[in-house]
Amino acid sequence: MSPVTLETESLSSGEAATAPWLSLIGLGEDGAAGLCAQAKAALQEAEVVFGGERHIALVGSVPGELRPWPQPFRNALPQILAERGRKVCVLATSDPFHYGIGNSLSRAIPADEMRIIPQSSSFSMACTRLRWPQEECALVSLHGRTLFRIVPHLQPQARVLALSWDETTPRAVAELLTVRGMGASRITVLESLGGPQERVRETRADAFAFDDIVPLNMIAVAVDAGRDARVLPLAPGLDEEWFAHDGQITKSEVRAITLSALAPRAGELLWDVGAGSGSVGIEWCQRHPRNAAIAFEAKAERVERISRNSLELGGLAVTVTGEAPAGFAGQPAPDAVFIGGGLTVEGLFEGAWAALKPGGRLVANVVCMRCMAARCGASRSTGSSPSAASMAGARRCR
Repeated sequence: MSPVTLETESLSSGEAATAPWLSLIGLGEDGAAGLCAQAKAALQEAEVVFGGERHIALVGSVPGELRPWPQPFRNALPQILAERGRKVCVLATSDPFHYGIGNSLSRAIPADEMRIIPQSSSFSMACTRLRWPQEECALVSLHGRTLFRIVPHLQPQARVLALSWDETTPRAVAELLTVRGMGASRITVLESLGGPQERVRETRADAFAFDDIVPLNMIAVAVDAGRDARVLPLAPGLDEEWFAHDGQITKSEVRAITLSALAPRAGELLWDVGAGSGSVGIEWCQRHPRNAAIAFEAKAERVERISRNSLELGGLAVTVTGEAPAGFAGQPAPDAVFIGGGLTVEGLFEGAWAALKPGGRLVANVVCMRCMAARCGASRSTGSSPSAASMAGARRCR
């Protein structure tokens, strides 16, 4: 199938469209031979061609200057922008807007200054090889990311496609599946998709023995979860055994009520104050991939546990900082605040309340009358109205 060129024009009244100076070209493992006529023409006209060393090797000789990506990679965008006004090509893998550089470029360069010439993504090609409907698959990237990002997707009968970090990733995923009681799952390793060296191999996770895998590969997992498999539940209020903790943890049933009161929405930020094990902030982040949490915890051993819990339960966006309320300064404003401990600390409630965005939610779980009185007094001073849900059920007060 020929690649499709996508162009978006953004015109001011009475103005002509800006001619695109940058061509973003998706490149397959078949290199220049697999490019459409428009992509080939853009490469021939380009004065500068940016790309990874693998991409540059795949396109071969071109008239323009070839520039491999700088190290560190974050320096690439300024170099590209410095060439505005010249004819520039940027080479990317297959579909640049699926775990590719396209998103970064589009945030910095107006749409009418770019010409996008994609190819089929690795996910699309994998589904074609396996005869899997892509809309029914979980799509994950483990490239440069923790292996535990795959954990929330390991559900019974799930189909998961994951981009590998390197040749070691398939075995690591197979071992993770086996340890979690999913050794009967079928794992397929797809190497160099779309190129002359393409190879597709399948095995059981608990019998994985491939040892000659190329770095450019992806994994397909057909999950077979036995009765005793360690499957991450989808409902809020995970059992305490899912978290490493020292007893300072909001009980699962109280945590479920707490999350309901916090009412997380996509892309929102939570302050988890007196985080303990980090359970509330972690479950907040599990509600949506774009959610994030800042955990305030003073004790070093708990800080380490929070980081480990957030990693092993999905590589979640939980940042751990110091003691509250001193740690509030300089932090981004939260959409919601959970106070699980330290409510009687001077200035803690007032500081959290003042930091909330307009329309934000604050939930404080308390069990003793002293904390209840402190909470009610603070509520009167701020004009807030505590609900029964926000006043009950913490494991203990500190």
